[in-house]
Amino acid sequence: MPTDPLPEPAADFIPFATAALDFHRAINLPAGPVAANRTEIDSLHAHVIALYGLIDAHTARTGPVAGAEGDHLRACRIRLWQAAEHLHAAYHAAPHAGSGRLASQEASRARLAEGAPELTVCQRHLAASAQVRRDHTPADLRDPFTGLIRH
Repeated sequence: MPTDPLPEPAADFIPFATAALDFHRAINLPAGPVAANRTEIDSLHAHVIALYGLIDAHTARTGPVAGAEGDHLRACRIRLWQAAEHLHAAYHAAPHAGSGRLASQEASRARLAEGAPELTVCQRHLAASAQVRRDHTPADLRDPFTGLIRH
């Protein structure tokens, strides 16, 4: 059965996004050791979640027609979610802007929400986690990366 030709893709914005990240790193990150602040970590989390969505779309389209490529994209998607989990945790481990105070140990253990604007990273993370739970098993998400793919 013949397939319809794919439509011509729009201008590729990924190289521009990559260049913007490289430019940001070059002009905004100091050479010496300085901890990332919550704003930076929140932005990184948003970027990784957006990248997860892009890889997810490619995985859904590629998997049915190219098994090996689909498996590699699926593994990439899982690793991106693991990175998002670490960024979310890093956000809550970072000191509050302005006051420099850390969340109390009791609040951290109880996983109490910190309120706006800190809650936006949690809302984004929870929204993405609903999709992640539909697409992956808990074993997939906690599996350490071995580099071994079945193809």
